[in-house]
Amino acid sequence: MTAPVPDAGSAETAAAAAAAAADDTGAPMRRRAGLVGTGLIGSSIGKALRERGWHVTGSDREPARATAALDAGAIDAIGHDPAAEITFVAVPVGAVADSARPALADGGVVTDVGSVKSPVAAALPHSRFVGGHPMAGSEAQGVAGSRSDMFEGATWVLTPTEATDPAAQALVHSVVRSLGAEVVTLSPEDHDRLVATVSHVPHLTAVTLMGLASQRAEHDAALLRLAAGGFRDMTRIAAGDADIWIDICDDNRAAILDVLDDLIARLGAMRDVVDRGDGPSLGEQLLAAQEARRNLPTGAPPAEELSEVRVAIPDQPGELALVTTLATELGVNVYDIEVVHAAGERRGMLVLVVSTSRAEALVDALRGRGRVASTQELT
Repeated sequence: MTAPVPDAGSAETAAAAAAAAADDTGAPMRRRAGLVGTGLIGSSIGKALRERGWHVTGSDREPARATAALDAGAIDAIGHDPAAEITFVAVPVGAVADSARPALADGGVVTDVGSVKSPVAAALPHSRFVGGHPMAGSEAQGVAGSRSDMFEGATWVLTPTEATDPAAQALVHSVVRSLGAEVVTLSPEDHDRLVATVSHVPHLTAVTLMGLASQRAEHDAALLRLAAGGFRDMTRIAAGDADIWIDICDDNRAAILDVLDDLIARLGAMRDVVDRGDGPSLGEQLLAAQEARRNLPTGAPPAEELSEVRVAIPDQPGELALVTTLATELGVNVYDIEVVHAAGERRGMLVLVVSTSRAEALVDALRGRGRVASTQELT
């Protein structure tokens, strides 16, 4: 296993310094964020941060795109900010490591937004790097399609590793939550396996279906005129950036092939059901799909349905990742998170806000792992 990169300074120290900074008048300065890549996702992050009072400095390998982001209000300035408390790297997966290293050298926390996490985690075993993936987007491309509300109600996956500084993970979690997203914590490997099913293969399915319809429309011009809401909903994502998807399919090939094989087998079985005229079997599958669709998770519950779970943790890399990954394995959504450090000691208290109905299950699981944990309702 690759050894973690030595840290020149803790994420907690960097965050505290940024928060405590003041201008010449003594007034608190705006929190500072960096942005590498000012396309659709990067510019949306920039707009959302600026709405919340952050000063955002951005750069892009295409200078014209950075200028467009500045003109669109996605960033305050073009360039690199060595004082950034947090930097979002919004570039193709293959370019994340090289793009992240300058920001890591400055001492701030760095996260990315790529759709594949294992290669990035392997390339950046740094305590202040926290892998991330906002499960949001648009068929629109570039700065013109960016929106400050893109992440409200969206799921944002964080993929910490054993090397991750708990304070770095907590900072990214807090900032992402402030943008309106719901945070899910997974290992990089689990992320790649799961998004192959819910993101990567659905995109390829939309592309294939759109290609089928387009080809058949060559022989029957009326076909696409009949494409109503259902077809348009299913194929909307086929309009996404082709270059990004070429990279995704290359970086997550094994997981995508596994899901494609399963999907092809299921389509073959569905064909057999239709061919046999097996109404009861078809009905069972339709009803099961309806029920599964109704059970897709929604947003956070109201405060009266939430509880705090407190767990004592040693102040060392990997501890926060262990707790949040356990929560994900149990199906417990973490709506907020805070690391409270004990002054002068290498230990602290991790505070998670979760649904009251799931709080005891998480506490029991933590105690089963030898952790000291308790829960209390918020209201």
